[in-house]
Amino acid sequence: MKRQRAKRRPLYRYDVYRGRRRGQARLTAAAVCAVLGLVLVLVRSLGIRFSGFLLLGAAALLTVSWLLDRLAAGNDRWLLVRRGFYGCVAVGLALLVGLEVVIINRGRSDRTPLPADAVIVLGAGVNGTEPSLSLRTRLDAALDYLETCPDIPAVLTGGTGYGEEISEAACMYDYLTERGVEPDRLILEDQASNTAENFARSRPLLEEAGVDPAESRVAVVTNDFHMARSELIAARQGYGDVAGVPAPLPWAHLTVNYYLREAFALVKTFLFD
Repeated sequence: MKRQRAKRRPLYRYDVYRGRRRGQARLTAAAVCAVLGLVLVLVRSLGIRFSGFLLLGAAALLTVSWLLDRLAAGNDRWLLVRRGFYGCVAVGLALLVGLEVVIINRGRSDRTPLPADAVIVLGAGVNGTEPSLSLRTRLDAALDYLETCPDIPAVLTGGTGYGEEISEAACMYDYLTERGVEPDRLILEDQASNTAENFARSRPLLEEAGVDPAESRVAVVTNDFHMARSELIAARQGYGDVAGVPAPLPWAHLTVNYYLREAFALVKTFLFD
């Protein structure tokens, strides 16, 4: 005997109406995300372009989910595709949440009270010759730490990026010396273009100053959202004991933007750095 296929529950008018309402709500949400995303991407002065790209991605996912729901109605093959799509989305969201837990935890792990043998201040953007908001918060945290540890050297690391008239290291040097830090304590590294190069190029400078990064404790000043990735890269490059000195951003919308961006940067570091 031929096996009878399970009968589908017939669709009633209420089911059709509810499905259309949910579809319309999803498309409306996709349109709102797309508009907001474009605004955040195009208006650079807001400083949260990454959040704009995330919103554009959310708009695309909502649109695809709406399309798959329509195609899966009465079609077993598209039903499997839809299930696979939602499964991938669920796994991606779970991974994002897990990474954010790690990043937030490390960002809140403040080891500032611990004495160190040297300090590395990681560079960030420079607006012409002036430090960006992110860099200024790092420098203020470095000032406080250098006051509590007055006899240790500090490596200022960061090259010259797009739109920067001077190197990040030179900008940090000017900022700190203008606020009373002795120039003899500051060691400039002005070639690095990313965090991995920051640590790689800072290591020989520390060794020249009599500090062995593999055996000594090195304090690292950076923003709180950047702390987890910085510690990972430092460990990979042979730094034995890193004491994180996190510098928080003053505005909540910037904090959310950079914490979200850092999750994707952490995946990149795991795979390629």
